[in-house]
Amino acid sequence: MGVSSNRVEDFSSHHETSVRMSPASAEAVMVVAMPPVEIHRVCLPPSKTTFQKLKQRLSEIFFPDDPLHRFKNQSSFTKLVLALEFFFPIFNWAPTYSLALLRSDVISGLTIASLAIPQGISYAKLANLPPIIGLYSSFVPPLIYSILGSSRHLAVGPVSIASLVMGTMLNNAVSCSADPILYLKLAFTATFFAGLFQAALGLLRLGFIIDFLSKATLVGFMAGAAVIVSLQQLKGLLGIAHFTTKMQIVPVLTSVFQQRHEWSWQTIVMGFGFLAFLLITRQISMRRPKLFWVSAAAPLTSVILSTLLVFLLKSKLHGISIIGHLPKGLNPPSSNMLYFHGSYLAVAIKTGIITGILSLTEGIAVGRTFAALRNYQVDGNKEMMAIGFMNMAGSCSSCYVTTGSFSRSAVNYNAGAQTAVSNIIMASTVLVTLLFLMPLFHYTPNFILAAIIITAVIGLIDYEAAYKLWKVDKLDCFACLCSFFGVLFISVPLGLAIAVGVSVFKVLLHVTRPNTMVLGNIPGTQIYQNPSRYREAMKVPSFLILAVESPIYFANSTYIQERILRWVREEEEQIQANNGNALKCVILDMTAVTAIDTSGIDAICELRKMLEKRSLQFVLANPAGNVMEKLHQSKILDSFGLNGLYLAVGEAVSDISSLWKAQP
Repeated sequence: MGVSSNRVEDFSSHHETSVRMSPASAEAVMVVAMPPVEIHRVCLPPSKTTFQKLKQRLSEIFFPDDPLHRFKNQSSFTKLVLALEFFFPIFNWAPTYSLALLRSDVISGLTIASLAIPQGISYAKLANLPPIIGLYSSFVPPLIYSILGSSRHLAVGPVSIASLVMGTMLNNAVSCSADPILYLKLAFTATFFAGLFQAALGLLRLGFIIDFLSKATLVGFMAGAAVIVSLQQLKGLLGIAHFTTKMQIVPVLTSVFQQRHEWSWQTIVMGFGFLAFLLITRQISMRRPKLFWVSAAAPLTSVILSTLLVFLLKSKLHGISIIGHLPKGLNPPSSNMLYFHGSYLAVAIKTGIITGILSLTEGIAVGRTFAALRNYQVDGNKEMMAIGFMNMAGSCSSCYVTTGSFSRSAVNYNAGAQTAVSNIIMASTVLVTLLFLMPLFHYTPNFILAAIIITAVIGLIDYEAAYKLWKVDKLDCFACLCSFFGVLFISVPLGLAIAVGVSVFKVLLHVTRPNTMVLGNIPGTQIYQNPSRYREAMKVPSFLILAVESPIYFANSTYIQERILRWVREEEEQIQANNGNALKCVILDMTAVTAIDTSGIDAICELRKMLEKRSLQFVLANPAGNVMEKLHQSKILDSFGLNGLYLAVGEAVSDISSLWKAQP
């Protein structure tokens, strides 16, 4: 195949008109008997300018869903309406909203509020923040999400993982007890940068970045975090006053047993009693989904009962730690507390990005899960912008990082939520609590917050998913275990970093060491498959047919070249050992080679020269369109000749064996 257009046409004409019959005798021409095969033309893709290619490539990368297709051939007014619906999904469902939908949303909103209030207070403590911050974070962000979000069932608020990571990373830099004001400033600043990062990913349509957090990584990370969080709550369940701030399993357990003299039997009895109650209600709801309200109402019920007990027995229960005073009123502005200069800015940015990625991953995954159950789509980029903007606004109104919570979203879904109005109802309930009910939480014991956190995070330990990883992909399981033990024994952020590193290593391994295989013919067909997979597939005498299942480029071109030469050497040794027919031709099936660069082209060229020195013909079969175009532009096809490029492996075998037969 030549590089010029005339040469291409000459080659195409030759292959378009050539029809050869494979010989019936395998001994005569050293091939398996085949039916008549027509030799087809190998075409170049349609000619495009560099700008057209760049436009198409960028469109595939950033706009695979073609978000502007609805705007085509529409009037100006219709485009304005569609634009409002695109940027503000509330305009999609608000015009058709009905009283029946409101009834369902009110019920679900009140239900998730009963869960969000105690969880908000608990998760704020987990992030080493004042409990009131957790309630603030359950008021403003849900209102913003209800306008910008595209999920009907996502219940927004603080979550355990983001709270844990933020509390761990910030507390390593600034003590929350020694300098609470600076710590609070860094928390709001980290929330701002988390929102900025999330919104930027959505606006620039770079959501694929979060895909580097693989499922295997998250399974191990969340399980490890759940164990650490649960062990940290022993402080509240045992009534320990002096407890380690470290988040590794060894210091935590050491602190638990070193402070045995601080254990309070009243706290232990009441704390583990309420923990058992919460776990039992959770099991009831899991086994009977129609009784979802049992576990949904259990946290608030526990808070009310434990608060009443502590208040009524306060003269006798001196060793029980309580929340204390919580200020009434709406979220105070915190824009003046954002920390944009100073030595701790880098800590705030790093914390914001990591918590932003984690919360974004959880929020989108939860939203898509419940959308699939109701057969509607959640736009990932819109979700990124919605979550990002609500966190940016939250950072200016005394909130910390929020996203969609799986537990609250599950309750919201089971309670019959129809639209994002359920978030508005939840926020309104939190508003009433902030304005009028805060003094009621004064005697709420800390052990009930610890019990609520343990009950919430224990569901993050997904041992069934870990077992499935082991059965399906051992390297994924290794990444999962690295994440799990890294979180337990090193630290939360470093454990996550190790797991991401293992996942990236897995990607690099697949990229740099792609799968190559020998193909054999299934008798009576034009199908060529791996003989180790299909036992009926037979190697074709005098041919070595190889396949590469990867793009060929700088990262793997040397490996592919060396691996093909090794296949050739092993085939020749096997032929010599079995006194078989001499190897004459090597065919490279490029069906799965989706791309090639200059390094790959050079490797193909060098491979042809090496094989020619060994008197072996080198043939390419079925290159993809963009691969064919680059091979043509590089002018290396001239060296392959008229019988060096075929549309299919079967046609190559048939045509080349016929040429051998025709030779004297």
